[in-house]
Amino acid sequence: MNTAPAPAAASSGDALRHDQSVAKGLFFGEIVEENLFPYPALRERDREMLGAMTDAIDAFLADKQAELKHWDRIAEQPAEFIQALRDMGLFGLIIPEAFGGLELSNAAYARVLCQTSQHDSSVSLTIGAHSSIGMKGVLLFGTPEQKAQYLPRLASGEMIAAFCLTESGAGSDAASVRTRATRNADGSWTLSGEKIWITNGGIADLYTVFARTDTPEGKMTAFIVEAAWPGVSHGPHEDKMGIRASSTTTVAFADVTVPAANVLGEVGKGFKVAMAILNNGRTGLGGGAVGGMKALIRLATAQSKERKQFGRPIAEFGLVREKIAQMTVDCFAAESAVWMVAHYIDSGCADYSVEAAISKIFASEAVQRASYEALQIAGGNGFMREYPYEQISRDTRILSIFEGTNEILRLYVGLSGLKDVGATLSNLKSAVGNIFNDPIKGFGVLTTYASRRVRETTGYGTDKILRELSPPLRRAAATYERYVVELSKSSDALLRRYGKSIADQQYALKRVADMAIDLFVGLCVLSRADSLVRAAHADAVAAVQIAEVFTRQARRRLSRNVRGLERNADTEMDALAARILERGDYAWDVI
Repeated sequence: MNTAPAPAAASSGDALRHDQSVAKGLFFGEIVEENLFPYPALRERDREMLGAMTDAIDAFLADKQAELKHWDRIAEQPAEFIQALRDMGLFGLIIPEAFGGLELSNAAYARVLCQTSQHDSSVSLTIGAHSSIGMKGVLLFGTPEQKAQYLPRLASGEMIAAFCLTESGAGSDAASVRTRATRNADGSWTLSGEKIWITNGGIADLYTVFARTDTPEGKMTAFIVEAAWPGVSHGPHEDKMGIRASSTTTVAFADVTVPAANVLGEVGKGFKVAMAILNNGRTGLGGGAVGGMKALIRLATAQSKERKQFGRPIAEFGLVREKIAQMTVDCFAAESAVWMVAHYIDSGCADYSVEAAISKIFASEAVQRASYEALQIAGGNGFMREYPYEQISRDTRILSIFEGTNEILRLYVGLSGLKDVGATLSNLKSAVGNIFNDPIKGFGVLTTYASRRVRETTGYGTDKILRELSPPLRRAAATYERYVVELSKSSDALLRRYGKSIADQQYALKRVADMAIDLFVGLCVLSRADSLVRAAHADAVAAVQIAEVFTRQARRRLSRNVRGLERNADTEMDALAARILERGDYAWDVI
């Protein structure tokens, strides 16, 4: 039976500081231990359901490998296959039981997509686009009437959902959408515009649509739109590089009348709705990426044991073993971060957007590295279409692009962390008069800032950021204790140097974002390894080794990024880019 990734030790939701963001705290030199330790476990109800579900998914998809490969070639999932997904209940995974769904937690939902992704990414995308983003708005923001009207049909798969945000010229810049909705005298809306690259666009019965409204309440509003309404249409299936069998189309709205009752959330608050849906849905993408890595590790290990060179299995060669070990480290790290974020969502934490972005960035890039290395281990076979590697490489490439490109998300991570630090610095001016009158104010602005500066300047207290870890992990913990202070110092220095213009310093923002990524993911790895040690898990020793390897690698990256904030080739790189952009092509030739 397949088991969920979480260790036995459960984390109490009551111990969480629900108003605290671990990732944002890192920019202040703080590690919010209560939100990291112990590593969370799945609810028992979910664990029981997942055992049966993952077995059923394997039994259903394992016999369809030839068909799945054929559907990738012809770029289509047949109607009878979609019906089989309905019959398995895979469109109602996170919908409450009261509306006919399975009511899985976000963690359990991510585990389901982890399982389907071990067989075929297009299957995961059809399910995930429906649940993660397509109907998630109804779940999060729907009125009781909207939920009663739509959720039962969405749970059964009678209605399949899609998320309509992206437009030509407004990809990651969601605030620049041109699709427009005008309010009519009777309270209804007239919707016009076109969305592009809509997953499930050709098979969806319900669209969550975002349009400019330019109302006194705000500039963007979200709407629930049914595909059967007059004026709604979709284009032909897009001919994609990967995830070819899943439906991706344009969706057009030509003077579509949308009832007032179908506004999703508040009028003018559509941007907030869109971001909440995307943040809440990132565990599905992360779970899929982890599933892809597990499949690649399985393929790579089998290939390396079976293929012989120089009279020996290539599994005996150090450079092959290094690849398999690195794939394993990356998978464990991605899995640890993705399920930690799912735990925050399920526990009702108020702010997990930066952590969700980090998990998406790390997992999407890790699975692409794994697909590259697994194909490399397969050698010439990996390049042949009869083997699975080339399709997996094509399928995984999209993950760092959709649901927010990783470049945009890195800027979001960096700016979000620096924003709160900057607010603290500006607040100091008004509070400085009391610094000697009341030097101990708990979590007040001055005390927080003063203690942070003392810690950064003298090192005092940095040995007490993390406590009570299992002995084998204490040495690794010292790296995170040190570099969380370095991130805080770097954040302070950047804000003092650039002030409000920090938003334009993308090279620097990338470096602090990468530091936050390594710190958050590394702490998740430490937490998970610690729980496995305490539970005397059979593979706890290997988990500690993974934590040590990840920490060593993270330490090198962290050191490089700290140095790079002061000593770098950013000016030269920018000048070179300007030269090539002006010229329009490569400037040198040998003739």
